[in-house]
Order: sequence, then C-alpha cells, then structure tokens
Amino acid sequence: MRLPRASTLLALGRGGLPRASPRLLPSMRAASEGVREGEVGVYGPPIPGQAHDKRWGPSYVLNDGTNHPMIGFGTYKVGFIPASASAAAAGDEAAGAQGPSAADIVGDALAVGYQFLDCAQFYGNEREVGKAISRSEWFDRDDLYLASKVWTDAIYEGRAAVRKQIDATLKALRTDRLDLYLVHWPVPGKHVDAYLELQDAVKAGKITSIGVSNYAAEDVDELLDHPGVYITPAVNQIELNPFLYRPKTLKYMADKGIVVQAYRALRDGKAFEDPTVLRVAAKHGKTAAQVMGAWCLAKGAVYMPKSTKKARMVENADVVSFQLDGDDLAALDALTTEDALAAFKALYEKCVVRDTPLSEDDPGIKRDITAG
Repeated sequence: MRLPRASTLLALGRGGLPRASPRLLPSMRAASEGVREGEVGVYGPPIPGQAHDKRWGPSYVLNDGTNHPMIGFGTYKVGFIPASASAAAAGDEAAGAQGPSAADIVGDALAVGYQFLDCAQFYGNEREVGKAISRSEWFDRDDLYLASKVWTDAIYEGRAAVRKQIDATLKALRTDRLDLYLVHWPVPGKHVDAYLELQDAVKAGKITSIGVSNYAAEDVDELLDHPGVYITPAVNQIELNPFLYRPKTLKYMADKGIVVQAYRALRDGKAFEDPTVLRVAAKHGKTAAQVMGAWCLAKGAVYMPKSTKKARMVENADVVSFQLDGDDLAALDALTTEDALAAFKALYEKCVVRDTPLSEDDPGIKRDITAG
C-alpha cells in the first residue's frame, strides 16, 4: 500500500486504527475518533451487526463475515444518464445526457473521503469510475469497497452473459476482484440462474460477497428455495427513504440476515422542502439531506448519497454526528403514503422486464409483492 499524503483522509488513531484527518469527511472523523477495534462510533456502544473496520470505519457485518461500510457514494447518473432510466428516477434530467465527467466527480468523492463506490453495468460509467480509482492520490484498491450490479439484459440472456459482464466490470474498474456484486432486478424466470453464476464467481475469486437488488421478500423466497443456491444474499439494495418506508421488508431481510442498502435515500433532492423534514432538521441544526441520511442509518441500512458538488458530498456524509429521537423517527416514518407504495409496486412490475424481450404483462411477474 502506498503511503498517503499528509492531507489524506486517514491518519493513525488510538489502538492503531485509522482516524480521519481534520480536513475530510467529518462524519467519519466523528465516528472514528478514539474508537478501538471491536467498537463502533455510530449511535453509541457496539451492537450486533456493526463493526469498526480498520480501513473504512463504521461498518455493518455481512452474513458471510465480511464488513460493509455504512456510508458510500452512489454513481447512478454520475457523468451519464442511461437511456432507459425510469421517469421516476430520472427527474428533469434527459435520459442519455452527459454532464461533468464521472472520473472527475468520483475523483472528488474519493478526495473528500468516500471509500465505498456503488456501481452498475446499467449506469454506463464504470470505465470512468475505474479511471478515477486508478489516478486517485488518496486510496489504493485495498482501501476501497467496490460494488457493482449486472443489468437485466445480461440476466435475461443467461449465465454466460452474466459471466462476461462480471469480467467487463472488473476490466472497467481496473481491478481483479469486486467486494460485492448484485443481481440488479429479479427478471422473471431468469434471475435465479444469474445468481447461480455469481456463486461460481465467488468460487473463482472474482467476487467476495454477493447479493441482490430490488428484490421483494417473495423474490428472495424464490431464490432461497432453489436447490442450487447455497449462499444467502449478503445484501439487498432497495429504494428506501422516509417517503418509501418499508418496515415489513426491512424486518424480513433482517430475519434472513440480509443487510439492506438504500438507494434514493435522498429522493433526488425532491424532499428537501418537506415541512416535516425541515422541522426535524431545524431541531438538530442540520440540513434536510443530513436528516434523511441519519434516518437511513437509524433503520439499519447502508446509506449511499451522491452529488456532483464537493461541498454537498461532505454535507451528505455528516450523518453520524447527531441522533434522531423517537419522535423524529415517528414523524419521518409517517411520510410514506399508500399512494407511494402503490406507485412503487407499479414501477417494480415495469422494471423487472425493462431492457428484456419480456412484456409488462408477462405471467412470471409477481403482482402481489410485499411493498411495505
């Protein structure tokens, strides 16, 4: 491992653990200050399922025994917007449009201290992310937690296509292994075979941990019922925020030992003017984004904000320097409506066949999933 510059994120702390320098990522600095091995600096004393990793600080312990950073940087629509991005997620941005270079944006994220990068085939920018990693002055590969996902087109095509995509991601990110790799959507009749290929990639040493994304409880049941599945998913990445709170799904995943990663935790900024969020933010002297991030961690989920602006990257990560109380959580939990859950179910039914030859009336699509 190369020696970091004096201004880099990590400096040696008590007990030989990394401690954040005053320059970068205040949330990780606050959580790491004075923490010894086996302790965690998030929401008080150590609790089951949390750890303090020597490389990236506060972490969740996955069911395969590895550590997963609690906070990461999302790369969706960073430098590139996929042509088939859903209207719900694309917002006012034009599909297929390009903005600032993903290499530059991710380079800024690394510079301010993010060490977990959430990537995907679908995001269309893995080569640029790999460029940012290769030219980083802040971290070597072993300091980073790299995750990616295989998209629906490869899932539909079968195991050989999944295998080819894993290799393509490894090449794009300029690494010989991934810390985590997920099946992006449960494509009807196809997703289990994709997951079986991920198991083989673990045996081949290409991937450390595997999991799923956008799986309802019913999809996980289908997966685990298959006789060839012997590795329980370590992670399920789902949309989760106070406006799409899914307590039944969270409980199901926890009971199965599956850690939830939350995407759209900040709802693309669309909730920053909500009166309830602003009231809680004012109470704690924090921003709306920080409150939504703290809510995410309070639910035991991995928080993965994204921004193209360096100052926002730092702001978004400052979510462990305060605690939401019971009243805060109850008020935020109540923001989810039945209409929001219905819209989520409709989007699920559309996305499980997106970019495949399957139609939206395919009989294999689950119509009665657990939405909440």
